[in-house]
Amino acid sequence: MPQPKLPRILIVDDEAAQMQALCSTLRGHGYATTGRSDGRTALEALPDSKFELLLADLAMPGMDGIAVLHEAQRLDPDLVGIIMTGEGTIATAVRAMKTGAFDYVLKPFKLSAILPVLARALAVRDLRLANAELERSVRERTAELEAANKDLMAFSYSVSHDLRSPLSAIMGSADLLIDDHGAEIPASARELVGIVIKSAERMAQLIDDLLRLSRLGRQSIAMRPVNIAALAREVLDELARGQGARRVSVRVGDLPQCVGDPALLRQVLTNLLSNAIKFTRFRESPAVELTCRRQGSEWVYSVRDNGAGFDMRRATELFGPFQRLHTAEQFEGTGVGLSIVHRIVQRHGGRVWAEAEVDKGATFYFSLPCHAADTDSDMATMIADR
Repeated sequence: MPQPKLPRILIVDDEAAQMQALCSTLRGHGYATTGRSDGRTALEALPDSKFELLLADLAMPGMDGIAVLHEAQRLDPDLVGIIMTGEGTIATAVRAMKTGAFDYVLKPFKLSAILPVLARALAVRDLRLANAELERSVRERTAELEAANKDLMAFSYSVSHDLRSPLSAIMGSADLLIDDHGAEIPASARELVGIVIKSAERMAQLIDDLLRLSRLGRQSIAMRPVNIAALAREVLDELARGQGARRVSVRVGDLPQCVGDPALLRQVLTNLLSNAIKFTRFRESPAVELTCRRQGSEWVYSVRDNGAGFDMRRATELFGPFQRLHTAEQFEGTGVGLSIVHRIVQRHGGRVWAEAEVDKGATFYFSLPCHAADTDSDMATMIADR
């Protein structure tokens, strides 16, 4: 097993006997030491040997300790320096610390005083190197993410343009075929053309959802106070118009004002409420409830329905893109809506989760952080028999 590398210290002191004694003493305490009796020869040793620490006497003829330290750190910016000084020059040593020295030690030396200073200096050096490596990794990762975002934008453009064009041609040609030659086409062929059209429409919806999901990571968030009760009423009014003669009982509880991006929170409500209404399709008395409660530092919103529900053993799949717990024949959809909800709520600093039981309905929860503005007004509205 290889032996751990000893910390290397360059000791510079014009008093040769003292320098040699210090080198010998520190070798006995786990350091690899090299001694020099003047600044010039010390600097000449730097390019050939990688030192972690420079221990330099402040008062030396020719180059003093501060000058040696400045030049040494120019040659090796990672080198950490400690100045040795007598009682009468402490003020100068403190000034040296302001210009690059890590610390100073007093002569005559006490081993119990110098060893902790060396240990601290080397620990700080290791920390600086680790931080520099982390910053380098962050820069590299940032560059990779920027490149990935550019690729994603190029892909989004390709999806929106290159894939839509042939898809539009397929849908348009199929529609023209039915319109212009419907009377001549056998019923079985018309059924096949209908499948082509429906499949193309589903693919178009998948493309739209994919683009919407990809844009969420780049879209900026405009945080402001949001009247979420009014937002919920608007969403429910829009959804009710799409239900035709079908009636769903919708109850909205107290929904306090929150802070967020109104457009993105509208998307959250639209996705959750439309899902709740969709999955109650086969209920004689479909019911949906939207409520809110305060839980610690969060507002927790819930959308409950008495619809098809799902097996909780598959709950972890819900918020992944294109994950579906029901077949397309049972309920339409692309499996992206809940992924969008998860992404939006996550970007607001909140959480999303669900509870359900097969054939007994489901409840979807999302939380948003409470802000001071949230408690300024509490609004409640009731929408029943919608």
